[in-house]
Amino acid sequence: MAFQGLGAIGQIHVSVTDVDRSVEFYRDVLGIPFLFRVEGRSMAFFDCGRVRLYLGAPETEAYRSRGMIYFTVPDIDEAFAALSERGVAFLDPPHLIHRDGPSELWMAFFTDPDQNNLALMAEKQDVQSAG
Repeated sequence: MAFQGLGAIGQIHVSVTDVDRSVEFYRDVLGIPFLFRVEGRSMAFFDCGRVRLYLGAPETEAYRSRGMIYFTVPDIDEAFAALSERGVAFLDPPHLIHRDGPSELWMAFFTDPDQNNLALMAEKQDVQSAG
């Protein structure tokens, strides 16, 4: 059988310096379902739908990640308000990124305790165009 290409993403790694602090932030502040920690290792895993999020302290600089994660939410204004109340310091309020007909893409950006870039994203239906 010929190689058909890569499949769905199974796991994403985010480098952190303090796994305990990061678990508290991602689990308790952001509310992402915690899966497990690896005994004796600086590794923690979370359930982000069909993609597992792996937080860990890299063993060497070659494995340090510097990505950006965009979390989908059904209501960006509600998520922004709830996370702000939990102490998340957003870099900006939810704002329009792109409009395609009646559909709008909205985002709001923030960082985790290690200054990894994170964002909320939501699709809104433009009530002005939809009516």
